[in-house]
Amino acid sequence: EGVEVMEDTLAEPTLADRAVQDMDAVIHLANVKENRELFMDVNVKGTFHLLDASMRCGHIKQFIQAGSDARAGIYYYPQPIPITENHPHSGYPGYYPLSKVLEETMCEQYVIQYKTPVTILRFSWVHDEDDILAHVTLREPGFGVPVWRELAVTAEQKGYFENDVDAVACMVHPAGTPCIRQIVGIKDVVQSIMLAINNPVTIGQAFNISGPAPFSYAVLADYVSKRLDLPVVEFENP
Repeated sequence: EGVEVMEDTLAEPTLADRAVQDMDAVIHLANVKENRELFMDVNVKGTFHLLDASMRCGHIKQFIQAGSDARAGIYYYPQPIPITENHPHSGYPGYYPLSKVLEETMCEQYVIQYKTPVTILRFSWVHDEDDILAHVTLREPGFGVPVWRELAVTAEQKGYFENDVDAVACMVHPAGTPCIRQIVGIKDVVQSIMLAINNPVTIGQAFNISGPAPFSYAVLADYVSKRLDLPVVEFENP
């Protein structure tokens, strides 16, 4: 009730001009993930169209951009120090992290060149309900990346998928140490947006939005294994 729905694609250049009419703020959440055919038109050009329309119309008081910790490489690269807001852009291989780096770079330039009132909220991997359980177990439905089947190289690993046998995944680095990862709950994501909007101290700033602490795949796998009575299978992060 009281919400106008405008259906279209961000790849359509005229959508942005229509969408910002009579608006005070833009909260840009739309994105595609790992789609080589669409990511440039939707993620990158779509962000450009919205930024440019917001700049040209002259009445947008705040542009909130949904960033991602993917722009910092997260677990893919060695991280000897915590990933703060000042961590350099260093996306891991993939079209999605590339798009998040390009989107933020455009936002930064619109702040510099046109003083566009941008706030960037860098969400960790967003979860709700049983998403983490869907992620860490081998049977479908899976959730997010990595896709465990794609990391299966040994006969034992492949056998779980070939025989449709469930198990718990534990992602490790090549040296054998468990991977560590950060997630964030959807309610915290919503709260971060509500705290940022119409808040002048957030203008021109970027914020990491994540849970209070990272988790170790070893600890997660051990817990789920005991609760569900399933074996643990290690997968190496390439």
